[in-house]
Amino acid sequence: MGNERLLLQEDIHHMYDHLHPEDEICVKENIVYQKPSTLLDTPFHYCPGCGHSTVHKLIAEVIDEMGIQEQTIGVAPVGCAVFAYNYINIDWQEAAHGRASAVATGIKRVLPDKFVFSYQGDGDLAAIGTGETIHTCNRGENITIIFINNGIYGMTGGQMAPTTLEGMKSTTSPNGRDVHWAGYPLKISELLAQLPGTYYVTRQAVFSPNHVRKAKKAIRNAFEYQKLNKGTCLVEIVSNCPSNWKMTPTESNMWLQDNMIKYFQLGDIKLPKKEEAK
Repeated sequence: MGNERLLLQEDIHHMYDHLHPEDEICVKENIVYQKPSTLLDTPFHYCPGCGHSTVHKLIAEVIDEMGIQEQTIGVAPVGCAVFAYNYINIDWQEAAHGRASAVATGIKRVLPDKFVFSYQGDGDLAAIGTGETIHTCNRGENITIIFINNGIYGMTGGQMAPTTLEGMKSTTSPNGRDVHWAGYPLKISELLAQLPGTYYVTRQAVFSPNHVRKAKKAIRNAFEYQKLNKGTCLVEIVSNCPSNWKMTPTESNMWLQDNMIKYFQLGDIKLPKKEEAK
């Protein structure tokens, strides 16, 4: 047994004899993955397993790949992503609760050559900011809206949101959402897709590698379409909230697949006409 182990160790050493020194291996053509340069080294404040950090990384990757760091302006909301400006190295503007799309509208009108996006949660976009969101989209403001739907108010303490599912428990619906009292969960993306001012509306998720790739493609599309000046682009990301759902990250992702995705079905809701998307 000892001789076999010695032979195995020698074989392993021979396997690596042909490799270059480390300083020659770490060259650009050998890189498989690296952190986007636009993403700062600040540790995320998000709860473990939260989808916000993944979406932040995707936005930073898209900005890097498009080479638009100096041309991009983000609008941060009140909510879990209130500190988004600490993580992505671009120009940012903070907005009052629910008013991110209105602030983004003002920025884009003054600086039409910039890539402008708002980053909003469901409480911010679909409750407190419903009016601003609908009218921004109805006017066809040439901005991108990144909408995180985790079915609950996150930062403020886990209250019921417009997107909270029927029967889903929260701090303000401890027995579960009663649709006869609180109404039905709001499919805000389908509602906004009906407006003539929206150009691209899609719903994606980030709970698996495949879904992360699709979400990144959707975000890239939304930024690319800004060049066309055809209207508002909305990317909804259905995400989890382990802390307020009272679950582990793994449990929350399973619950999301079994419940959230069944109601908020993934996919493109409104696509540009092929002849227009040029």
